[in-house]
Amino acid sequence: MNLRQMEVFRAVMLTGGVSGAAELLHVSQPAVSKTLAQSQRQLGFTLFARVKGRLVPTAEAQALHVEIEALWRGVERVRDVSRGLATPRSGTLTVAVSASLAPYLVPRALAQLSRRYPGLQTRMEILINPILVDALLDRSADVGVALLPHAHPNLEQVARYECGFACVAPPGHRFAKKRAVTPADLLSERLIGSPPDTPYGQALQKAYGREAASLNIHSLVRSATSACWEAQSGGGVAVVDRAAVAGSTFSRLTVRPFQTRERLPIAVLRNRYRPPSLVQQAFHEAFAAVWASEMPR
Repeated sequence: MNLRQMEVFRAVMLTGGVSGAAELLHVSQPAVSKTLAQSQRQLGFTLFARVKGRLVPTAEAQALHVEIEALWRGVERVRDVSRGLATPRSGTLTVAVSASLAPYLVPRALAQLSRRYPGLQTRMEILINPILVDALLDRSADVGVALLPHAHPNLEQVARYECGFACVAPPGHRFAKKRAVTPADLLSERLIGSPPDTPYGQALQKAYGREAASLNIHSLVRSATSACWEAQSGGGVAVVDRAAVAGSTFSRLTVRPFQTRERLPIAVLRNRYRPPSLVQQAFHEAFAAVWASEMPR
């Protein structure tokens, strides 16, 4: 007997007849009768005898029913597990992120995910890119969201985004009156930059354009978040990726678009040899939705 034949036989045993089994299984009565007939032909013995218009199970059917009930408990457990995997109520998700994405964008995506899966436990790790790559390779992180991502043959880019730049300045700065800031506007400012031997620092040099050599860069920091904190404290102005100032994370800062054609890549990454779970796919969707709603085009 195959699983469907067992299910029909069990339904007839539970309800006492073909009509009851058809109602229980949401199928037609002829379909139940046909499946029973096929089962009896395959088994080589009669399962039910008709007595005074009622189906009465034979001794063989009674013995078979005992075994099928024991098996069916396992079938129901499999169904419960499969339903749980389709709509997870628990589990964990570890996301490795670059510093710029940690204050606002990724937490927003995780908040959406938590509303969808209330029992899910999430963990966000802020890592520099080489360590972020290692975390995905050794599977200590499930998903990575990286600014200026490192390429690796064992990692796959699930999604890629282009991020522009913003200029941040202390509260009350003259830039508050401007709709956008140009590289030339930076010439008279004390600038907070990034080390030129880092990928981020090199990206900033390209964004500064022809004015790069003439700028007064008096402070070097390794992340856009650090540059924002320093600018908010009155330490100067900075050009940072727009992801770092998304939302209201730095509400006291003066934030204006920075005019440059340069863009920074942001990628959602995963281990190529680890198939994504439903929760991981849901995170990808949540991050895409947050990006679309929060980041200016």
